[in-house]
Amino acid sequence: MNKRILVAAVLGSIGVAAHAQSSVTLYGLIDAGVSYVNHAGANSKSLTKYDDGVAQGSRWGLKGNEDLGGGLKAIFTLESGFNSGNGTLGQSNATTQRLFGRQAFVGLAKDGMGSVTFGRQYSMSTDVLANYTTGGNTVAGNYAFHINDVDQLTSSRVDNAIKFTSANFAGVTFGALYGFSNQAGAFAGAQGTGSSNSGGSARTYSFGLNYAAGPIGVGAAFTDIRYPSQQQGFNTGISNVSPISSANVKELRTFGLGARYLMGPAAFWALWTNTRLVQQPGTGSTNLVFDAYEAGAKYSFTPALTAGLGYTYMHLGDAAKGHFNQVDLSLDYALSKRTDVYVLGIYQNAAGNNGGTAVQAQIGDSTSYFGPSGSNSQSQVAARVGIRHKF
Repeated sequence: MNKRILVAAVLGSIGVAAHAQSSVTLYGLIDAGVSYVNHAGANSKSLTKYDDGVAQGSRWGLKGNEDLGGGLKAIFTLESGFNSGNGTLGQSNATTQRLFGRQAFVGLAKDGMGSVTFGRQYSMSTDVLANYTTGGNTVAGNYAFHINDVDQLTSSRVDNAIKFTSANFAGVTFGALYGFSNQAGAFAGAQGTGSSNSGGSARTYSFGLNYAAGPIGVGAAFTDIRYPSQQQGFNTGISNVSPISSANVKELRTFGLGARYLMGPAAFWALWTNTRLVQQPGTGSTNLVFDAYEAGAKYSFTPALTAGLGYTYMHLGDAAKGHFNQVDLSLDYALSKRTDVYVLGIYQNAAGNNGGTAVQAQIGDSTSYFGPSGSNSQSQVAARVGIRHKF
């Protein structure tokens, strides 16, 4: 009898130890509210709408790790975006339905070295530079990111990617990513054919370097996407102001530098990005250059109440001539550690003329917010009240 008790105790302890060596976490976020814009869509009328995922995109996910011993772990993340207004999947379109459209990867992590992961993952531009944006630091969120995220700061998700992310070495971290085309005979990617632009594939590589210690943070990143129109969700983002079609872009190259400084209850940041859209041979003699200069600050009046202010100047060159000035204001109040309510206001003014067509304003990182054409005016004002809950 004593032996049976001893065996049962040993087996029970082994089960507890094995359980303690691995974990799986369910997490998520829901962001919902009502938005207003004075010029929306081709008819340039005012619009009041239920809008989802502005401060942050609504999502749910699973992440976990298994301790393999010697500081080595197996890790994974599965993250699905969704629209709280109608329950549909995010990061999907008419031809591609993604269960885990935000992230889906598995890999190994080693203490003191870093991790190698495989799957659908963010580029280094998103990983590093989003930390130095008004959209990444305040509830202005996706309304504050640059026009349709052409510089890949918030939605640069790469399919079929291998990614290395280093451990923290005295505040320094770095990483690299490569996204395969997965098409025979087209290691460097291939353009699609026909009116649907189907059958092609994108190739991506990306590098990032960041330093964060004490109150100071500095980062840089570069991303190159060959045939970006074959990457689900890609759009030049400036079709309402540029003669370049998404389907005609052979290569997107974007580089950025950012900095941040923390001072008590205040935080300050600045960012510059340079993005070049190179046209395919035979589709045009000019390319597009997009520069964005951004600065912002936030201040916590109390642990619960935070105000944010951001300013962005965006300039178009080469194939398109124009510039945009945008101001972002936000106020966020935390009801608890997981739930907050907020208000925000955005103003953008555009100027320029391309072949007799005036450059139009377009707030936010997606034309889906206020209609397929962004606006039909050279100015745009947006306001929002929202609630965000994390679990």
